[in-house]
Amino acid sequence: MIGPVTIAQRYVWFADREARGVSPSYERLARFVSGDARLLGLLGTLPAAKQQPNLIFGVVRLLGGPVDDPAAFRDYTLANWSTVEAEVRARVTQTNEAGRCAVLLPLFAALPQPLALLEVGASAGLCLYPDRYAYRYAGSDGSPGGHLVGAGEPVLDCVATNLTPPDHRPEVVWRAGLDLNPLDVTEPADLAWLDALIWPENEHRRDRLRSAAAVVAADPPLLVRGDLVDDLPALAAQAPADATLVVLHTSVLYLVPPPRRAAFAEAVRELPGHWISNEGPAVLRYAGLPQPPSDAHLNVLALDGQPLAWTRGHGQEITWFG
Repeated sequence: MIGPVTIAQRYVWFADREARGVSPSYERLARFVSGDARLLGLLGTLPAAKQQPNLIFGVVRLLGGPVDDPAAFRDYTLANWSTVEAEVRARVTQTNEAGRCAVLLPLFAALPQPLALLEVGASAGLCLYPDRYAYRYAGSDGSPGGHLVGAGEPVLDCVATNLTPPDHRPEVVWRAGLDLNPLDVTEPADLAWLDALIWPENEHRRDRLRSAAAVVAADPPLLVRGDLVDDLPALAAQAPADATLVVLHTSVLYLVPPPRRAAFAEAVRELPGHWISNEGPAVLRYAGLPQPPSDAHLNVLALDGQPLAWTRGHGQEITWFG
């Protein structure tokens, strides 16, 4: 169990590095929780992996509780703790942000075509459709218009620095996902959980979820319930031999204990094809990373273990390394 002081620091870090400038209500709520002894005490009864703000706040939203008023959130959570706790213990954060395809697209487009995509921690598989979404890249100066790739909905916006965006989408001939608890966008309960994980002010992300879910529902991927180490080789073996296998994951491995992360990295390196990772620098560590462009929470985009760019968590920004 993590002690209350450490939990408090975790919520302050979330407020400062993730929610600030993105969700004022979650920033305010996280700071409130970090200073409330009763809430910290309840969180301290949960396993460390279940104490994260995204999970707690998402569950309260799913249950219909308030997250815009910290005092009301506290009253609701204390009064309904047994229900909140049961949901938290039963769930994991499965944020399935299609916007992340915008930071993955430069790598997808550069690999030998066609592609066979296999996503680890796929949730409902929304990131397996980079060939179906449209993209709008803007320069770091925020100039209007931007570089358009593809057509249709949703349109994924991304600020690109030190990078010329691709001029085409990839060709994908096979797509599959591996997850301990795969979600189905045609199931209202699963879609409600994905919606609850979107931060309150982020209506554009909610609209994007609905558009991306419609794309997935029209042509569902192969989603397999399984472990990222034990079940990866068998699923990868199903990919067509005449396509480039690409194993990808984004903001997933922080949920995996370090020994299993190492086992996964070893397993994926033994597969044919390529490995695209998009994880925090403390999750997959690289030597000699350049200075990050901001103090926001950033991921490192890497191809076959080679770090290439800083990215924001929802795909809204990519900064190429020089």
